Parts: sequence; structure tokens; C-alpha cells
Amino acid sequence: MSQKNAKIMRMVTPDHLCPWGIKAKDLLKRNHFEIEDEHLESMEANKAFKEENGFDETPQIWIEGENIGGYEALRDYLGMKPEEQEGKTYQPVVAIFAVCLLMAITTAWAMTASFPPVRMVELFIAFSMCVLGIQKLQDLSVFTTGFVQYDLLAQKDVRYGYLYPFVETGAGILMIADLFTWVVAPAALFVSTVGAISIIKAVYLEKKDLECACTGGGDGVPLGAISLTENLMMMAMAVWMMVKESGLITL
Repeated sequence: MSQKNAKIMRMVTPDHLCPWGIKAKDLLKRNHFEIEDEHLESMEANKAFKEENGFDETPQIWIEGENIGGYEALRDYLGMKPEEQEGKTYQPVVAIFAVCLLMAITTAWAMTASFPPVRMVELFIAFSMCVLGIQKLQDLSVFTTGFVQYDLLAQKDVRYGYLYPFVETGAGILMIADLFTWVVAPAALFVSTVGAISIIKAVYLEKKDLECACTGGGDGVPLGAISLTENLMMMAMAVWMMVKESGLITL
């Protein structure tokens, strides 16, 4: 079977390599096209090319002499799903929980050369709190904008929204080493309980369709069961740490 011919016009300048051009060329290569790769070597050349040909974007791809459009149009031509999908998705939080679970398992092994289930659960929750806290701390303004839409305490005082990520992250860090339990655990229990009540009220009682700010906000994670799970995990971890510290349970 003879190869199909493809031509791509993409921006390649000393200061800028168009990422969509690189990805489009890679798709063509992996789908066994014979590629004619032409470069637009300056911003001016790129602008002139678009104006002269009536294009809104580069790269532009031709297959067997027929223009099919840009990168997303190429994906469509090849029968692939759109790469940029708008809407709600659990992907960010699932990725965080999956990696934190693997971190907990390998850390437990490194510490004990075994897989103690209680310690793995402790580490999993603590690591998850830290990573979710990091997500929020990257942009406190974006986080609080989403958080105040459903958190009952943040609605009364927005400053609480700015404080929450520090409590979550700090609690996770100290819980890893069982430090300052009688300060950290009650603080974590308080914020997580308020969070759980807020989510139950917003989602399950008022039936609101909101995005969750658990991974920092703005990434399409829907407010619901996963968000509630984050708070329930924090609550369980806080109660467990206090019970363990009190000596009621010995391991």
C-alpha cells in the first residue's frame, strides 16, 4: 500500500516552536504519512501566511493536496477524539489519588520492608492532603473563587478560604510523622467537617451543579462524591490520629 502524502505548514522560529505543529507532525509520522514539512520562520511570516490564505491558525495540514485544517482537524480526520474536551471530569483528582496511593505503598515498603495496611492508609491520606493542598496553594485566588460558592464558612468570611489550603497541607505534612497531633488533628477535623456538611448541603440537598475546588479549581472536577470523599478521608484521619495518640489503640 502506497503512503499518503501530507504537507504541514508550521511555525518554527529561533524563539518559538509551535507545540501544535510538533504534535501534528508526530501524528502524521505515526500514521505513516509521507510528510512535506514547511516552516514559517518568523511571526511576520506566520501572520502573512494566515492573512493571504484566510486561515485563523497554524499549523495547517494538507492531505493528498486537500486542506483539512489544523491540529484538532487532523485528529478528527484520523478518527481520534478531540484532545481538548471541555466539561467536567474526574481525571485530575483520580490521578492525584492514584499517585498518592502508590507513594504510600512504596514509602511503607521503604520504611518497613513490608506492606503494613494501617500505615499505608495513613500515608495515603496524608500524602493526598499534601498534594491537594499544593494544588490549592498554586493560585489561592482561583481556589477561593470556587470554594466560596459552596463552603458555608467561606461564604461568611472569605479569609477562611485562603486559610483552608494551609491547614490541609500543614496537617498532612505533620500527620506523616505524627507530630503535634493534638493541634493538627482537631484543626483538620474542623475544616473537613465543615467541608463535608457544605458539600452535602450544596449537592445533595440543594441539587446545585458546581465545580469542586478540591484540586485548586478551574479544572472541571464536579462537586460531588469525590469531593465529599476528600473531606471524609480527612475526618477519618484526624479522628484516627487522636485515638492513636490517646493510647486507646496500640499497634
